[in-house]
Amino acid sequence: MNVQVHSDHKLSSVVPLTQYTTVEKKDVELILVKELNGVQYTNTAVIAAPETRVPIRSSEDEERETWGKKIDFLLSVIGFAVDLANICRFPYLCYKNGGGAFLIPYTLFLVIAGMPLFYMELALGQYNREGAATVWKICPVFKGVGYTVIIIALYVGFYYNVIIAWSLYYLFASFASELPWLRCGNPWNSPNCIDPKLLNGCVLLGNETKYSKYKITPAAEYYERGVLHLHESEGIHDLGPPRWQLVLCLLVVVFILYFTLCKGVKTSGKVVYITATMPYVVLFVLVIRGITLPGAMDGIRAYLHIDLKRLNNATVWIDAATQIFYSLGAGFGVLIAFASYNKFDNNCYRDAILTSTINCVTSFFSGFAIFSVLGYMAYMHGVNIEDVATEGPGLVFIIYPEAISTLPGSTFWSIVFFLMLLTLGIDSSMGGMEAIITGLTDDFKILKRNRKLFTFATAFGTFLVALTCVTNGGIYVLTLLDSFSAGTSILFGVLIEAIGVSWFYGVDRFSEDIERMMGFKPGLYWRLCWKFVSPAFLLFVVVASIVKMETLTYDDYTFPPWASLIGWGITMSSMLFVPAYAIYKFLTVRGTFKERLAYCITPENEHHLVAEGNVRQFKLKHWLAI
Repeated sequence: MNVQVHSDHKLSSVVPLTQYTTVEKKDVELILVKELNGVQYTNTAVIAAPETRVPIRSSEDEERETWGKKIDFLLSVIGFAVDLANICRFPYLCYKNGGGAFLIPYTLFLVIAGMPLFYMELALGQYNREGAATVWKICPVFKGVGYTVIIIALYVGFYYNVIIAWSLYYLFASFASELPWLRCGNPWNSPNCIDPKLLNGCVLLGNETKYSKYKITPAAEYYERGVLHLHESEGIHDLGPPRWQLVLCLLVVVFILYFTLCKGVKTSGKVVYITATMPYVVLFVLVIRGITLPGAMDGIRAYLHIDLKRLNNATVWIDAATQIFYSLGAGFGVLIAFASYNKFDNNCYRDAILTSTINCVTSFFSGFAIFSVLGYMAYMHGVNIEDVATEGPGLVFIIYPEAISTLPGSTFWSIVFFLMLLTLGIDSSMGGMEAIITGLTDDFKILKRNRKLFTFATAFGTFLVALTCVTNGGIYVLTLLDSFSAGTSILFGVLIEAIGVSWFYGVDRFSEDIERMMGFKPGLYWRLCWKFVSPAFLLFVVVASIVKMETLTYDDYTFPPWASLIGWGITMSSMLFVPAYAIYKFLTVRGTFKERLAYCITPENEHHLVAEGNVRQFKLKHWLAI
């Protein structure tokens, strides 16, 4: 069937137009016409206007899987974005950076950079219906960015699953009439273990050690000596054997991930009905319980106090920018992968606004659950909030469990809390692994045909590497991976991604793609953010991350120089995919220097224009368009 598209329609997409306004009528022999997501598929060719040829998929091609229901996609995105950092990092950052004043830069960066990047990735994945690597058929030279984010997602899986395994271990340990971290006198306790009730304000002020830094309380010793066995390691050079209890917990986590993901989004989209919603139920219950505790209001007042003078400190703005970026989860390839399974006409603009807002509101709300309990801890020990306030594992595996152990019905509260941590971690890890699977199976069809086997290989591979993190000195390996695997590298990756979409592909063409999906074009605000504000924001965060880089430590232990070199090797191993693939692509295409460059930066469906000498990117109009 020959179809003539009116020349007024500019074609920049990889997916055909949803409508044709002018059709040249010709005699045809109709064999099959099928419509999917507003796109017609037939056995015969569609011939576009002279400027562009639009490739289509044959009806014999394998149809891409889609989410069972819209809510499956929304819960998956929310489940990925709302993770452990929302609980153990944001509340403390807010508290130390001026309380309510911190919300000013945080909200500003959300609006001018966080949401635009979130929206861009959802639209990019939904329109092209590809994973993080093959989505770059819009500008082939940037395909290395896709491999970069896939590798980073793999690195994060090496250690993130270990944190989930810790939560599972604590969950199992909670099924006891008395929580094991309540008292001293257990096999793992040291002779120096001391009852927390004996640590009063006078003692703390005497040696200038904050309560949150005490390593001789039952809860602290249970975490470091009973769970990690950190006392049996002298440093990262002395890892020791894996702890079999943690190995079993890690194995359970990996099997959950495999059986959830092996059959695609039809299965994982149902699992998130539990993993994405349960944390909200538990969080609400914990807030209600927390505000009834003595001292809770002091903790909440400390959390919400407004110190506008803190905004004069550049660190506050850097913390806000970094937190909003990591909180939303842009750049890991997950949003692109999830959106690629949407229906073509799905309103991803509304989804971006809704899910990013829910994520940030969750971070703020979780602070009430955390600081109500920290206020209770400070009240019990007669100290200030700053003496018990902390972040990271120290908060969720030491301070909070200790507070829970003193409550009536402590077993129930402990089970509820660690069940929340488990579900928060599982769906975030599911997202990261789905980004790896989708990104590579879309690129290598043999992997798509053997998705179950590839999913197993990916899950088992992360398990094997993660074994180094469950050894006696595993916390040092985990700290190294956490610091270097997704720090500067992921910021660099998203910066290049934003430049590739906004400048090389073009904001105007990207906006036209969105218009074809949803029927309306993004406003000027979004286009300006994509082209100028978001890249500038990312450049600022990249520079800040490098400037703030300090010597790597874990408590009082300082990592040796060779460990930092390994860390930078991990960082560079993912970043180098960007220049390496660009060089490879340039050298493998044919033609003169100018033709090679044109083929590298022109969408694959417009490569015939290069032969005609009609290269959009070689014109000033392309770079000035908004």
